[in-house]
Amino acid sequence: MSVQRKKIHPHKYSLWIAMGSITMMFIGFTSAYVVKRAQANWEVFELPHIFWLSTAVILISSGTIQLAVRQFKQRNMQRYKQLITLTAVLGVIFAACQCVGFAQLSQRGLPLSGPVSASFIYVIVGMHMLHVLGGVVALLIMFVRAFRTRVRVYSPVPIEVASLYWHFVDALWIYLLVFLTIAR
Repeated sequence: MSVQRKKIHPHKYSLWIAMGSITMMFIGFTSAYVVKRAQANWEVFELPHIFWLSTAVILISSGTIQLAVRQFKQRNMQRYKQLITLTAVLGVIFAACQCVGFAQLSQRGLPLSGPVSASFIYVIVGMHMLHVLGGVVALLIMFVRAFRTRVRVYSPVPIEVASLYWHFVDALWIYLLVFLTIAR
């Protein structure tokens, strides 16, 4: 009797490699943050409250994309279109909340060129926001594909890959927010 191994789709494998790389980058950022925090000129400040609102937004969007995957697999394309659209909109709202948070930091006298502690927030949160926007681009591609009049291939792999990445940036944000709140 031969045991067949279930192979991972190449796109999913590539995504796992990319997520590992992204994780290592953010581990580097947070490690540098811890090292620099030990210096005498470190300035402590509260994070903008809108970062917590953006957390709720991205958590909701993780739910909507998971529902979108389920609807796609059930071939309920109308509901899938609604959910993938809502997820993309929530991703844009998340990024907008982050921009508002940056503006609030700047209004408090903490610009990007200000204290090192503020610069770290801009870099860490800004890099995360760029990765979320990359996810929004992927969602917009899924959106365009969903509204095609003719479906060439009915494969759940693209939406599964987009969903996995979306959950990843969600979990990454929660880690970063908790880290930045505790390690002030």
